[in-house]
Amino acid sequence: MPWIKVEDCIGCGDCVEACPVDAIAMADVVAVIDMRDCIRCGTCHDACPQGAVRHDGEKIPEEVDANVNRAVWCMDACVRHLGGEIERKKCLERMIKHFTKEKTVAEKTLERLQTLSKEIEST
Repeated sequence: MPWIKVEDCIGCGDCVEACPVDAIAMADVVAVIDMRDCIRCGTCHDACPQGAVRHDGEKIPEEVDANVNRAVWCMDACVRHLGGEIERKKCLERMIKHFTKEKTVAEKTLERLQTLSKEIEST
C-alpha cells in the first residue's frame, strides 16, 4: 500500500490528479491517501516528482517494532492486572499464537491470490 512521506511532499497535487479513484486529497498542503478507496494501482508512485509516495515495504521494520511494543505492553498489563511473571509468559505465548495466526492468514491469502493469478493467466 502506498503512503506519503510527509517531509518529502511539496504539495504539488500531481498524485491527486493522477489517482484514478480519487483516493488522494490534499490536507494542509500535504497529500493524504484514503486507504479504503485506494486500489493499489501504483499510479501515484509514478506521478510524484519528489518520490514522496512511498511503498509500504519500507515500513516493515516500523510495523515489526509496533507489534513487539504492543506485545510488551500487553505482557506488562497482564502482570499488573493478573499478577506475577507467570502471567507475562502466558501473555507472550498468546501473542505468539496471535501472530502465528496472522502469518497463516497471510500465507493462505497469498496461496489463493496466486491461484487467482494462474486462473487469469490461463484465460
